[in-house]
Amino acid sequence: MSVGLTDTSRIVVQGITGKEGSLHAELCLDYGTNIVAGVSPGKGGTKFKHIPVYNTIAESVEINGANVSLIFVPSIYACDAILESVFAGIKTIICITEGIPVHDMIKVKRIVDTYKVTLIGPNCPGIIVPGLAKAGIMPGHIFKKGKIGMISRSGTLLYEAADQVVRSGLGISTALGIGGDPIVGTDYMYWLNQFEANSETDAIVLIGEIGGDMEERAAAYIKKNIKKPVFAFIAGRSAPQGKRMGHAGAIIMGNTGTVESKDAAFTDAGITVITQLAQIGKTIHDKLIKI
Repeated sequence: MSVGLTDTSRIVVQGITGKEGSLHAELCLDYGTNIVAGVSPGKGGTKFKHIPVYNTIAESVEINGANVSLIFVPSIYACDAILESVFAGIKTIICITEGIPVHDMIKVKRIVDTYKVTLIGPNCPGIIVPGLAKAGIMPGHIFKKGKIGMISRSGTLLYEAADQVVRSGLGISTALGIGGDPIVGTDYMYWLNQFEANSETDAIVLIGEIGGDMEERAAAYIKKNIKKPVFAFIAGRSAPQGKRMGHAGAIIMGNTGTVESKDAAFTDAGITVITQLAQIGKTIHDKLIKI
């Protein structure tokens, strides 16, 4: 059984007739993803390709059995889109949209947790299970099937690391981006637990960045709960003091959230820390063949 997406995933794309939604829905279809419906208010009754379009998520659930939603709507509508999926009974939601106000996400996060929904993102590249499906914006051709699970706060670094892993001769079980915002749905710990329990995953790659304490908390969780080999890379290693990075979550506060504090936490947890971006694939390959 794969992680995040399975062969029973039936995906509805919110915003499927918009510029971004239509582009990436078509790319997901080309990859083989089982998109069963789209939602665009006011365009119910039309079709995108062969996909029926509805006015509401509830219709797509009732008529087409949608159980995963993929969101490509403008940021001012994104919270409503997430909540519409939650209240329609969707249990896995992937929100690609960036720029959602923090105060809005605090309210949404509380509801998502109450309803025990798996929310990936927002401001993320989505999730891919190579050879099965992708729900997001990542370039599918660089991901090849294998035994490495990947979690990242950065979309582009996820692509870079995946490409290196594949070029090293290994492959990927599932890869996903949890999002670069201060408030995201699922965190490292959720996915670490999923990968630990997944028989198709032999090792885990965690790609973090400066700012916040999410990586330090993940390190503490790994030390106590994860038996599989974990590799970690922190982006922003050479960022100058006081420089604000592109991700909203990448803000250093005082002495917390630094590269040094994250490296120390990972090392203490027995995690292999990779300091050079170009060495991710080689390090993982060389380490695993010795195990």
